[in-house]
Amino acid sequence: MQHKDAVLKQVQAAIEQATRIDPQQNPIALSLSDGALALDGEVAHVATKKLARHAAASVPGVERIVDRLRVAAGEPPGDGATRDAVCKWLLRDIDFQNCALHVRNKGERTTLRDAGADSAGSIEIAVADGVVTLAGQVISLSHKRLAGVLAWWSRGCRDVVNELEVQPPEEDSDEEIVEALHLVFESDPYVHAGQIGIACRNGTVTLQGVVGSVSERMRAELDAWYLFAVQRVVNRLEVA
Repeated sequence: MQHKDAVLKQVQAAIEQATRIDPQQNPIALSLSDGALALDGEVAHVATKKLARHAAASVPGVERIVDRLRVAAGEPPGDGATRDAVCKWLLRDIDFQNCALHVRNKGERTTLRDAGADSAGSIEIAVADGVVTLAGQVISLSHKRLAGVLAWWSRGCRDVVNELEVQPPEEDSDEEIVEALHLVFESDPYVHAGQIGIACRNGTVTLQGVVGSVSERMRAELDAWYLFAVQRVVNRLEVA
């Protein structure tokens, strides 16, 4: 029991140092059982969520993370509205035009679009308490990452569980992250993709270039944070 308490104290300290959040204002509940550390609570944005998870995972005695942290979404529109928003993003994105889309709601599956002859995969969308789950398969890691970001963009989304399989399988790498982020920027109507340089090393993404506003600078950084396997984002974008 003493060892368990010591691990939890180290985790708490690591999270506070990594995120700079006030534990009184934004408490994160911690529980440890057989090496599995559960994180529960609400955080301001996805960067805090990922930094907290990464910091907790680095503490000796923590073998795996159960991440139940949710991102604050303001006034939630309801799961139906969030689900509709995810569907709209996927339906109109050119990279998924040959991908079948389905919705899972209350145990029933509804088809929004069939893939046709040139199938590029199949995605099933479900939403519960603001958590978007994507299941099925896609043709590349970049498509898997892009689908996850489109879900994050949807109003009311508080977390994304990306269970999409890549067929045929691909080996992940920093280069895959860069390629995916290029796709994301090209899909983002609020970001000028051609003005942003992207580099990635060991899961740390660095953004360089010139953007037109502070909001675009922040948007680009959030897009990078939304990608799975990104551990840190260094934002060197300048505002003209």
